[in-house]
Amino acid sequence: MRHVHLDKIKSLENAPKKINIFSEKEIKMIQELYNILPEITFNKKQNVRKKPWQQNFNKELDKIYFNRLKEALGDYKMDSLKSDKGEDYYGLFHESFSPLPMHVDSGFDEETIIYKQVVTPLIGPGDTIFFKKKWYGKSTTFTIDKDELNYKPKQGQNDRSCAHLGSKEFDKEFHKKYLTHIDINNLKGLEVEFIYNWKVGETLIVDRSYIHCSSSRINGKKLGLTTFTKK
Repeated sequence: MRHVHLDKIKSLENAPKKINIFSEKEIKMIQELYNILPEITFNKKQNVRKKPWQQNFNKELDKIYFNRLKEALGDYKMDSLKSDKGEDYYGLFHESFSPLPMHVDSGFDEETIIYKQVVTPLIGPGDTIFFKKKWYGKSTTFTIDKDELNYKPKQGQNDRSCAHLGSKEFDKEFHKKYLTHIDINNLKGLEVEFIYNWKVGETLIVDRSYIHCSSSRINGKKLGLTTFTKK
């Protein structure tokens, strides 16, 4: 798969941006919402617990969140799974106990004009590493593991690919400091665009085409809220 409206997607892209759009009280409300939402996935392989932000658990917070994103992004639509009632999930909470692998959240529909990914840290510390290389195919996890590359994803699951690879050796010192959970050979040809050091209360807005991963730095666990948007 390759996105059809590539020129439009690229025209909407710009530099990553860190902003403060939520008050301390609102961050606390989001943390409390996480505690009462039902869990949908506990991926034992990745050691991550996932909960979608279902609407109507806290209608006041639903409204605050949607409108704060509109102030930051302009007009947008949610690009996420929907509830049984057909309502958009407002984001996905990730409670990670191990660092996530290298991937891209570029969506599953070639007709979609993907827009921004909004990341709000709720428990840290942690980092997200973004690479210069972008990806305009389907949401993908990048690997050199042969078994993984033979994996046949179900609907809504990431593809597997090694097409991100280049020939240049990856920086060994950076690997040692931030990415020991990833085989350095799986990073060949990649260069780091920027490191996002998680700060609770802050929000990161970034293009959905960036290849990225967690750093190895997790102190027990980290919790973040990610929302995927489209035009």
